[in-house]
Amino acid sequence: MNFITELAKEIKSEYAQVASEIDDREEYTDSGCYILNAVLSGSIRGGVSSNKITAIAGESSTGKTFFSLAVVQNFLNDNPEGGVIYFDTESAITKKLLEERSIDTKRCIVSKVLTIEQFRTQALKIVDKCLQTPAEDRKPLMFVLDSLGMLSTEKEITDALNDKQVRDMTKSQLVKGAFRMLTLKLGQANIPMLVTNHTYDVIGAYVPTKEMGGGSGLKYAASTIIYLSKKKEKDGTEVVGNLIKVKTAKSRLSKENKEVTVRLYYDERGLDRYYGLLELGELGGLWKNVAGRYEMDGKKVYAKAILADPEKYFTDDIMEQLDEIAKQQYSYGSST
Repeated sequence: MNFITELAKEIKSEYAQVASEIDDREEYTDSGCYILNAVLSGSIRGGVSSNKITAIAGESSTGKTFFSLAVVQNFLNDNPEGGVIYFDTESAITKKLLEERSIDTKRCIVSKVLTIEQFRTQALKIVDKCLQTPAEDRKPLMFVLDSLGMLSTEKEITDALNDKQVRDMTKSQLVKGAFRMLTLKLGQANIPMLVTNHTYDVIGAYVPTKEMGGGSGLKYAASTIIYLSKKKEKDGTEVVGNLIKVKTAKSRLSKENKEVTVRLYYDERGLDRYYGLLELGELGGLWKNVAGRYEMDGKKVYAKAILADPEKYFTDDIMEQLDEIAKQQYSYGSST
């Protein structure tokens, strides 16, 4: 035993390890959309990190909650013994909504939280409970906070009850403190966390700039931050969903400032799994788009026809090639 190993044991902390013994293999939860997986993790087979905080930020009605529910559904499908703790600050999550998204309601706890203090206390208690359980006996668990921007503070509520018209200057510090305590514990317990948040326009910026609300706490704690913006998706004159532009504002797992577009349906279909792959293949030179048609298998086919029957065109071989293109475009270490 060398002196470094002896020092690590002397520290007597579950958080201290010799670097050569650290298991840093990344595991992911499928987001439900291949191109979204690519921009989040650098691979269409990846997705949301399985032990880090991922922030989903955007204006109202950009689909932040539906993005989160798509990940929740896939997490529960991939982990038959797993569960989800959904911290709901907007009273938006109902049994009907979860069932419409094919989410197992028996494995999902919805906790209505009003203040940052309530969220912090509940989350820490659950994580500590998990850490007290031997690692081999722990069941997979995911946290969702939807949304950070709607959380109040105990002081803000007290001031309102006393009719005090003052701004609560403690909120950003409470947010920062909550995530500072949670980040390391979540990683230690292998609990992924999704946090949705609102954005606002930065006044006086030289170019139009969006920023997340709630101070810098989430900005520093999250391993990945994606910003969403939208436009309507129509079928003829009927609005059937949104086309969501996703931009990585921060990422420790893939290249930053990359953009992709995903399709989110209003009905139970949710995120379109294959939308965006045609553009990815074109970007990598796998095929060309000529007047809205793509040449695949020697035939020129319209994008709408391909996406209507994706498994016919996106074969296993094509998916492997698309994954290589995704790694070149979005993974760290590539020169693209």
